[in-house]
Amino acid sequence: MSDPILRTAGITKRFHGVTALSEVSLDVMPGEVHAICGENGAGKSTLMKVLSGVHPAGTYEGRIELDGREVSFRSINDSEERGIVIIHQELALVPQLSIAENIHLGNEVVRHGLIDWKRTNERAAELMARVGLDEAPTTKAVELGIGGQQLVEIAKALAKDVRILILDEPTAALGEADSDRLLALIEQLRAQGITCIVISHRLREVLGIADRITVIRDGATVETMRTDEPATDENRIIRAMVGRDLDSFFPPREPDIGEELFRVENWTVHHAADPERVVVDDASFSVRAGEIVGFAGLMGAGRTELAMSIFGRSYGSRITGSAFLRGEEISLRTVEQAISHGIAYVTEDRGRYGLNLIGDIQANVSAAALSRLARLGIVDRFREHKVADAYRYKMNIKAPSVSAVTGNLSGGNQQKVVLSKWMFTNPDVLILDEPTRGIDVGAKYEIYGIIGELAAQGKAVVVISSELPEILGLSDRIYAISAGRVTGEVSREDATQELLMRYMTAET
Repeated sequence: MSDPILRTAGITKRFHGVTALSEVSLDVMPGEVHAICGENGAGKSTLMKVLSGVHPAGTYEGRIELDGREVSFRSINDSEERGIVIIHQELALVPQLSIAENIHLGNEVVRHGLIDWKRTNERAAELMARVGLDEAPTTKAVELGIGGQQLVEIAKALAKDVRILILDEPTAALGEADSDRLLALIEQLRAQGITCIVISHRLREVLGIADRITVIRDGATVETMRTDEPATDENRIIRAMVGRDLDSFFPPREPDIGEELFRVENWTVHHAADPERVVVDDASFSVRAGEIVGFAGLMGAGRTELAMSIFGRSYGSRITGSAFLRGEEISLRTVEQAISHGIAYVTEDRGRYGLNLIGDIQANVSAAALSRLARLGIVDRFREHKVADAYRYKMNIKAPSVSAVTGNLSGGNQQKVVLSKWMFTNPDVLILDEPTRGIDVGAKYEIYGIIGELAAQGKAVVVISSELPEILGLSDRIYAISAGRVTGEVSREDATQELLMRYMTAET
């Protein structure tokens, strides 16, 4: 058996007196895919930042060994020079630069003191072919989807002669097809002798791609398991991650469904930048009080465009159609109108649209309903604090106080802050777009419980999700959407993944 290519011993990292990592030990073998699993806030990303020099030597305790020798990385450049490259969950491409420019950024092809653009584009094309990206090297990064951008990041790593590639939640924002493509690429990299460390919450993907899995809980290493062992399954990983069994992935719920609360008829939306292109085509749906309605569709099917356009025309152009609340037609031309009619939208991109990441929990919770806390135009900060603290307790937001900066919270806790913000508006209709994207299985269970409680209160809940097991586990009724059109409506009793996929891929 060969020696580890990378090993850590006793890695301890603290932030302002709070221990993020405690005596973490890890060994990674040459040419393997090694998965790191754990709940949000367990310390996974912090460990990877230590390994890649983002957190430089001297800011942590313990040893890192590469090829059997101790190394000290003072910066990310140091680690990249030794062949360790990290691709963060938040991609670091420059949108207005071309693919070739992004691949060689900081690693330019120079001749006689000037950039050799011919060789830059040729080399980029070679690297793009290795990762299966069929685009012109001169294409701007902004014109690519998330899946394509991920491939550019990997091509960028290959340009640096990567030996150990660290991928932080590489498929979190991808649809099924893009995820499969990326996982196949990771297998190709393994076959080429490149060692991959993958952080992921998608346990089925982890079991399918990884050779070994290390679980981190509360900043400490819990165990490392081989995926070819018969005892290694999702339940074993979950037990290690959360320290207990989850009897079911979804909390028990007895639906109490009432009358129709919200209905949309013949809703058509054109692209925001290209008004001739239809992205939502004559869509109609309804949701009743106490009901959870799921929307299933592939990436680009128009689910988010439908939701955002309903929520005060937050997206799109030339929007037509009708919306009804308790049988009465309502106007949803602005976000203010949508909120006043009791409609809330939890965005799929909480970091960009859902939260002020540099603001504290208190400011985020109150942001959508400040008028409820104001007197004579002045916000009562004492009441604001009291409301936010009540939601911190009710939603089990793990933070020392509501003065904590939201951007420092884990993904699951950030999602609870977003939900708290909209729950404070006291909505009748909640549209939840990818409510559990990028959060761990324990936090998912809590979010599912909150969604069930909202329905039990008589709210009408719409859930958009790319994960079919999630849609099937949560929904009382499911709509499928393909190419902007609603292609099917299925009851909870009749719904299967196969049936939904048939509707989701239907030609319109």
